[in-house]
Amino acid sequence: APVLISILLGASFSRYQVEESVEHLLAPTHSLAKIERNLVDSLFPVNRSKHRLYSDLQTPGRYGRVIITSFRKANMLDQHHTDLILKLHSAVTRIQVQRPGFNYTFAHICILNNDKTCIVDDIVHVLEELKAARSSNRTNFAITYPITHLKDGREVYNGHQLGGVTVHSKDRVKSAEAIQLTYYLQAINSLNDMVAEKWESIFCDTVELFQKSNRKIKMYPFTSSSLKEDFQKTSRVSERYLITSLVLVVTLAILCCSMQDCVRSKPWLGLLGLLTVTLATLTAAGIINLTGGKYNSTFLGIPFVMLGHGLYGTFEMLSSWRKTREDQHVKERTAAVFADSMLSFSLTTAMYLVTFGIGASPFTNIEAARIFCCNSCIAIFFNYLYVLSFYGSSLVFTGYIENNYQHSIFCRKVPKPEVLQEKPAWYRFLLTAKFSEDTDDSEETNTYESHLLVWFLKRYYCDWITNTYVKPFVVLFYLVYISFALMGYLQVSEGSDLSNIVATATRTIEYTTAQQKYFSNYSPVIGFYIYESIEYWNTSVQEDVLEYTKGFVRISWFESYLNYLRKLNISTGLPKKNFTDMLRNNFLKTPQFAHFSEDIIFSKKYNNEVDVVASRMFLVAKTMETKREELYDLLETLRKLSLTSKVKFIVFNPSFVYMDRYASSVGAPLQNSCISALFLLFFSAFLVADSLINVWLTLTVASVEFGVIGFMTLWKVELDCISVLCLIYGINYTIDNCAPLLSTFVLGKEFTRTKWVKNALEVHGVAILQSYLCYIVGLIPLAAVPSNLTRTLFRCLFLIALVTFFHCFAILPVILTFLPPSKKKRKEKKNPENREEIECVEMVDMDSTRVVDQITTV
Repeated sequence: APVLISILLGASFSRYQVEESVEHLLAPTHSLAKIERNLVDSLFPVNRSKHRLYSDLQTPGRYGRVIITSFRKANMLDQHHTDLILKLHSAVTRIQVQRPGFNYTFAHICILNNDKTCIVDDIVHVLEELKAARSSNRTNFAITYPITHLKDGREVYNGHQLGGVTVHSKDRVKSAEAIQLTYYLQAINSLNDMVAEKWESIFCDTVELFQKSNRKIKMYPFTSSSLKEDFQKTSRVSERYLITSLVLVVTLAILCCSMQDCVRSKPWLGLLGLLTVTLATLTAAGIINLTGGKYNSTFLGIPFVMLGHGLYGTFEMLSSWRKTREDQHVKERTAAVFADSMLSFSLTTAMYLVTFGIGASPFTNIEAARIFCCNSCIAIFFNYLYVLSFYGSSLVFTGYIENNYQHSIFCRKVPKPEVLQEKPAWYRFLLTAKFSEDTDDSEETNTYESHLLVWFLKRYYCDWITNTYVKPFVVLFYLVYISFALMGYLQVSEGSDLSNIVATATRTIEYTTAQQKYFSNYSPVIGFYIYESIEYWNTSVQEDVLEYTKGFVRISWFESYLNYLRKLNISTGLPKKNFTDMLRNNFLKTPQFAHFSEDIIFSKKYNNEVDVVASRMFLVAKTMETKREELYDLLETLRKLSLTSKVKFIVFNPSFVYMDRYASSVGAPLQNSCISALFLLFFSAFLVADSLINVWLTLTVASVEFGVIGFMTLWKVELDCISVLCLIYGINYTIDNCAPLLSTFVLGKEFTRTKWVKNALEVHGVAILQSYLCYIVGLIPLAAVPSNLTRTLFRCLFLIALVTFFHCFAILPVILTFLPPSKKKRKEKKNPENREEIECVEMVDMDSTRVVDQITTV
């Protein structure tokens, strides 16, 4: 049934879709920045907001962008490089997109100026004027930074167009190591958007072709589609590494279940355990496809979530099988396996469903995290059902093979030792088995000790880890672990940089690196929007507005207008009507200030009086764009100021959509999952046999999560969407591995603590070790994937596995030998009455028919 269900649902991959909106996945779903963007869009249409192209002022839309620099740090404003840049600009504007019946050029899809000509970057005009000045041997032409003047008198901001700038006195530019050009495109309908997308692709090809013919300069192209393409590229570059991972896990799972005894070896169960996990993952993927879900690169983590949980459950069942008596019927042995292992597996599965279920709830504000948790819940649920049915049935089949003394791989009957003596050595090696009649009662329980891991734990490791001389070193090592974890924990930083989720050798990474290197002197351009009618003519209001924007580089109609009035020796404190009339009829009619008309919205009242109902100005902070926290602090400062100021304003930049409440949005799934896990552990304490199990489990989870957060910070992993999902998984992975170990120890009676620690390791240590080895081997190829997303995934999952293993095999075995619960020997209650003991003896006839005879003894 599981195989059929998986095949049927797997057929839904014909409806496979990919999520293309990175903002939808990674920007907080509910944020003030999105509300502010809607308000800005309603006041100032998008096309108009890009008139001066300072940066993406409202919404990115469609665009092509390129950074031009030199390998030798040459001056990009010298004659040679100026000519090359203008030549590149000419090549870009000649790009054609062929469609049936028409060829679209940049002129057909560009954003138009008021005079119906294409808007281009002001730096292009600067370079053209610089070239003209050189042609006419004029030496008085100067470029200032970050604001310069064109020959028509306009002030233009060039802080994001000139990079690596060296200045003379009075901000005059001496040299610039990089220049950035941007070409904005229209996307007003589906056809227009399709043409613009194709133009972006040809734009990158054109830039790369130009690069090949001019090898002394280096170019970094980037488009509005680059981030989306590079985000999904992780899935494509990961394919062969994931296949390698699968092959390694299959190989090791088979080896972990194998032993020299060809009857008791269970190699098929190793393979079928992995197949169980695969079928559950395929079923979940099919359900997501059928319900309209879309794939994204964060789903690469789901197979590893399933691998850790599913393989441990199957190995635990196999470990329980080894503890059953060989002279029992297969049904009785299977019943004992389910009774021994499925209770803990059911409880840990419930914990997975609760923690990931909370992450999949509407409380999660990051869509990528919510979808990941939802898919994980579905996969884990089906994994539980398939372990009960598919793997349980497989265990029964291999049980019958074992009881009939058939070879574990070839399923043929294994001959008796006397028959094997006549065969060649290689034949005897392949069919080595111990028959029950060859062993006495004292050896009956030791038939599985030939398994390497069982033998290692029982004979060596358990005695070594509980040795009195080893314990102090383990405790000391734990204190060192806590110290380094604390050091890392105090340096935790939230990561909202989108380059952390894309493949490495991509345009996004190269462009972002170049931008941070050359254009990090100033922050992104921040729109300052006044959305109410204020008394602009009032000198106190003028002072307030200038005070709010103090410390910024201002590109403002308001400041320019006040300076304009001062130059005319007119008081800035004009009456309202004179102030407005002067603004409309004089200031905005002047060619050098005409472009400011796009920043002011006028409204006529019933008495024909004109009022300014909304306006905007642009601010640039002198800050390091590489430090995201600095930009986030700037946003929060301006937000607080807008709540207390007399003037009602908002601030906006498209990057705010990703940063706004990012820290709380990313941390919320982890916080909610931790709370739900503690809640479940607290209330289940009243249901379990001893509440100390839950106390120890809570402390262990806290220790593991604390260590993982600290060490991942030291390993340069930020707290972003991917790492938080891994931390949620870490809660469950720790409970998966530690709960059976703690349960066996806490519930054990009559013997010493050391004896019960050894017993717990012998019973559950093999399953933990097997699943850990398979998990680590599966993770190793992930480290080689050329992607920042998989790098974060590998580092977090590796730390979770390593730290949990350290707790299971070192910390807990040592600490439990001298901390509660105590193991006082209880005196047996003497019962004076004679008890009737019934002993069942199985007798097997020649036809292998089992007959039970009851022998009663007193």
